[in-house]
Amino acid sequence: MNASKMKFGINYIDTKSPLHALNGITKFALFMAWITVVLTTFDLRIIVAMILLGLALLRMTGVAFQVYKPLLIGTLSVLGMNAVFMFLVAPQQGVDWIGTRNDLLTLPGNYTLTQETLFYLVTVTLKYFSMFPIALVFVFTTHPTEFASSLNRIGVPYKIAYAVSLTLRYLPDVKNDFVNIMHAQQARGVDFSKNAPLMTRFKGVAKILIPLIFSSLDRADEIANAMTLRGFGRNKARTWYNYRPLNSKDWLALAVIAVVVILALYKRNVDTAIWYPFA
Repeated sequence: MNASKMKFGINYIDTKSPLHALNGITKFALFMAWITVVLTTFDLRIIVAMILLGLALLRMTGVAFQVYKPLLIGTLSVLGMNAVFMFLVAPQQGVDWIGTRNDLLTLPGNYTLTQETLFYLVTVTLKYFSMFPIALVFVFTTHPTEFASSLNRIGVPYKIAYAVSLTLRYLPDVKNDFVNIMHAQQARGVDFSKNAPLMTRFKGVAKILIPLIFSSLDRADEIANAMTLRGFGRNKARTWYNYRPLNSKDWLALAVIAVVVILALYKRNVDTAIWYPFA
């Protein structure tokens, strides 16, 4: 992994796509509704459909695949390790959820991989992954200031709205700090390339995370001091440079989102069990 080749981004990119034309409130509602549906279902059919829809929306943003490819690979790696750890901690979780048992493979350490546990782990992994595309859609297509002003107009205190704006603006700085720290670690002889063993790369990433956390805390302190010196929060209201009202497309999208969430909650209330096609 060469830091100089890391050209990924996690910030607003204006590609003039149809999703960019929607209000930030609409996209935030979509994001929250998406998470709600994902967290309330264990139906793999719905989860796969959401992944395909999320990837289609991500492509619709017009952002090049190379921009988020490292994030995609990193997310899949983390979710893969999470599935392994879940199996090691609770190897019979799928059997407990589904209620049947069909052994597939006996592993060292008295571990037995069952068909039910494998299906459960695949479902949970895809369930978590389905939130990844829509999160990138929200970040790539939502202008921080415009989103903050929209939040303020619907009743969210402007201090909270401004904090959200700062968070979205801070994501590119986190990426830049990550790359700079990686360069420093490489100069000290830490190998992040594919030639290094997997555990060596994990240890190298751990050496990046600690300085990254401290640099983030220092930057947050500097921002807080700068805002205090400029009198932020002194008045009860503020004006916004970027503000976009909800239009007919936004209201239509919000209506569709509300209907989908209601149907998802209804299905969850009626069908509480995990969907298992091999019963």
